[in-house]
Amino acid sequence: MDFDYSPKTKELQARLLRFMDAHIYPNEAVFQQQLEANTQAGKRWTPVPLLETLKDKAKEAGLWNLFLPQDSAEIAGVQGAGLTNQEYAPLAEIMGRVGWASEVFNCSAPDTGNMETIARYGTAEHREKWLKPLLNGDIRSAFAMTEPEVASSDATNICTRIERQGDEYVINGHKWWISGAGDPRCAVYITMGKTDPEAAKHSQQSMVLVPADTPGVRVVRPLTVFGYDDAPHGHMEMYFENVRVPVSNVLLGEGRGFEIAQGRLGPGRIHHCMRLIGQAERALELMCQRASSRVAFGKTIAQQTVTQERIAEARCRIDMARLLTLKAAWMMDTVGNKVARTEIAMIKVVAPKLASAVFAWPMQVHGGGGMSQDFPLAHAYTTARTLRFADGPDEVHRNAIAKWELGKYSSYGRDAQVPITRGA
Repeated sequence: MDFDYSPKTKELQARLLRFMDAHIYPNEAVFQQQLEANTQAGKRWTPVPLLETLKDKAKEAGLWNLFLPQDSAEIAGVQGAGLTNQEYAPLAEIMGRVGWASEVFNCSAPDTGNMETIARYGTAEHREKWLKPLLNGDIRSAFAMTEPEVASSDATNICTRIERQGDEYVINGHKWWISGAGDPRCAVYITMGKTDPEAAKHSQQSMVLVPADTPGVRVVRPLTVFGYDDAPHGHMEMYFENVRVPVSNVLLGEGRGFEIAQGRLGPGRIHHCMRLIGQAERALELMCQRASSRVAFGKTIAQQTVTQERIAEARCRIDMARLLTLKAAWMMDTVGNKVARTEIAMIKVVAPKLASAVFAWPMQVHGGGGMSQDFPLAHAYTTARTLRFADGPDEVHRNAIAKWELGKYSSYGRDAQVPITRGA
């Protein structure tokens, strides 16, 4: 593995860093002000004007759809950056330094995962109707999988029913933690449910495209994440009540939901980790700056040995996580997601865990301010802790890693499945 970035990546890094310095960091306060203004006007769940302005600038700068790999771009018939996972990783890291920045470049979850899913598993009609508007940034989307009545850490538990009646599917189910469903531009849900409860365990489920304006789709409320509602994106509780869609809206075919999930999971999981590393880097920078400028008990906080120990530990952990992320990305590019399953699972465990610790230490250095909205640390901390649930709890991934390791020495665990999970 070559530890250096490609010339193409270095050039995009430089352009992206210039864009962040010119348009993202100076507007962090503006974003909050506009969100608050929307709230005061009774329009909290509406787009923030700043983002729409910056999206136009990102398009003009050629920094749009950076996530889109060459194979998906060719299928979609659109222009993407054509980057490998390894090439995209340091760019996602830069975007991750500000929580809302990835949307500016049309590189935010869950849209990126949904776009790749439609590109790879959708029909030409699906791509024309949903993929092109998503790639243009005209609409947004959500992925409806997790359910409150069952332990969704085991996706075979999901009980939303997708029943065929003639040329239509009728969908009934209760979903929650549907990220992106709060945005009024959310136009389509990729919805997972059971089409055949009597089939083999991993052939019961299918994924179906459900337009957001279909009768029977009912969004109930936003769920808060440690007190944050993440408006206007949101994480919604919702119902599908006798929702009817054409049979042609199924992705890949009935009973192939797990197959699609397996293809979707690698990039989606690793993109979160890439962004977290960027957030962690910024948190460490803020920690060093604050510690160097504040005096307590006769010396700067930076001169306190406990602070130095934490700074050193943070540096080590961030670099370890970055290297593991890059290795996983490199293996996805060279040998495929299936072979890279252990590395993908490992970084899914490692990155959110390290970030939770790394964000806690700068918060401590910032004192009371570290818990407030005046610094990005508290929200970053909750993001990291949340990702220990999202795409499956740590425990599920650790169990899979252990089984694969044991499978090297005995039959037990050798054929363990890649976890397909969304939450607890």
